[in-house]
Amino acid sequence: QVQLVESGGGLVQVGSSLILSCAASGRTFSWYEMGWFRQAPGKEREFVGSISKKGGRTYYADSVKGRSTISRDNAKNTVYLQMNSLKPEDTAVYYCSADISGNFNSPAYWGQGTQVTVSS
Repeated sequence: QVQLVESGGGLVQVGSSLILSCAASGRTFSWYEMGWFRQAPGKEREFVGSISKKGGRTYYADSVKGRSTISRDNAKNTVYLQMNSLKPEDTAVYYCSADISGNFNSPAYWGQGTQVTVSS
């Protein structure tokens, strides 16, 4: 089992930046590709981005590309999502996920989520 705990969410203003963290425990962190998702009120959960096991490859959804960075620190068992130039449409619950195969259509493990609210 892998336990994932997100943190860093909150109420922020339009145009500001935010760094979300996801701390993992339970299994060897570097075995897993890590992903970030979000779910806005009344909408389906959507993929935000992912990072490979050693951090050499990242992927981003078009909605956040160019203003988001995913990184990981395998020594700290933590993955990060930095988002810049935040918009009201970024308001959502943000979830991290882990999958040993990088299958983010159906990742094996999920965190509980952290709320991000972007206020105008």
